[in-house]
Amino acid sequence: MTTLHEPQVLTAPVTPIAERAQRFADETLRPNAAFFDRQGWLPRDVIDEMAGLGLLGAPIGTEWGGAGCSAHEYGEITEIIGRACASTRTLMTVHSSLVGQTIQRRGSREQKVRYLPELAAGRMLACFALSEPEVGSDASAVRTTYTRTADGYRLSGRKRWISFGGIADCFLVIATGEAGPCAFLVERDFGGVTTRGIDGMIGSRASAIADIWFDDVPVPAANRLGAEGAGFAFIANTALQFGRFSVAWGGVALIQEALDVMSEYASQREQFGAVIGSHQLVRALIADAFVDAAAARELAVAAARSVEARAGSAVIDTNVAKQFAARAATRVTADAAQVLGANGCWEGHPAERLLRESKILEVIEGTTQLQQLIIAEHALAGFTSSRNNLGKIA
Repeated sequence: MTTLHEPQVLTAPVTPIAERAQRFADETLRPNAAFFDRQGWLPRDVIDEMAGLGLLGAPIGTEWGGAGCSAHEYGEITEIIGRACASTRTLMTVHSSLVGQTIQRRGSREQKVRYLPELAAGRMLACFALSEPEVGSDASAVRTTYTRTADGYRLSGRKRWISFGGIADCFLVIATGEAGPCAFLVERDFGGVTTRGIDGMIGSRASAIADIWFDDVPVPAANRLGAEGAGFAFIANTALQFGRFSVAWGGVALIQEALDVMSEYASQREQFGAVIGSHQLVRALIADAFVDAAAARELAVAAARSVEARAGSAVIDTNVAKQFAARAATRVTADAAQVLGANGCWEGHPAERLLRESKILEVIEGTTQLQQLIIAEHALAGFTSSRNNLGKIA
């Protein structure tokens, strides 16, 4: 199978956890990904295997029982898993990034002690409950509410499109109240939590996507994550940045897998007396996919370097990587289906699933259009600043 050659400077070190992830992807995920997609859920024994290999705690610090992976190492692992099964990559994005890394960055010591070892070991599964039936991109407009009580809070409302919400034990919930948006760590066992799976999704079909109802759920004061009123600006935005980083690498995964699929097929399929890979128009599709794979990986690596350096550009670098990788994934997976013809439109071939999965990336953790607005605002601010500085020099 043809693979994209990567310059040595861009290649993350081959680590034991990456090697474990590769074996898991090859032996457990890739042979069963189509079955997971059709049945609509990820088996618990697969999740337990991930946890045993340290994958669920990959970005969580070793002091909390995680693997302590760097951003680049975690990106590499995300790509490995995402190439084999996008729904399993979604679990890493939701459980490890959106919730695990957010608690690690923004949580109190008590919350870290309570939750991070459980999340890293997979004894507790977590999901990020932000979206609602009437709230998507305008995440600051959530309608789920909290009220204060003598010893904590009460939460009421409905969340929708929550990946792994159907099986999660813990929910990072964004709600609104008199002090403004707040974030809470809500355990299913608190009572008053009901979930119902959502079928018929175009992709992420094995991601236990669900509606969640919170019916006057009691939440201890110790489970408020961050300060009152900081639920969106500090907690949700932090979580979304971790999520976008993971999704960027998920885009790299789909692009690279689609490139390999179309290259292998074009090298074997014969039409008009020659393999189709010898035809110029097919070669053009493969060349474009190769370029998209190289560019998406470079942007993801650049984002990883910024994150590791805690650079001021880390947020915009992550947004750019997510934006490009998501859009490129839809292009490349569509081209892969085109190269494969009818086989690319058939659920019996991975190309069809890759095409469906790619569209999800343009929606989750900020739509393509929302990312464009964020990036444009940054570009315009930088242009204005540069012009003003030039004026001062003149």
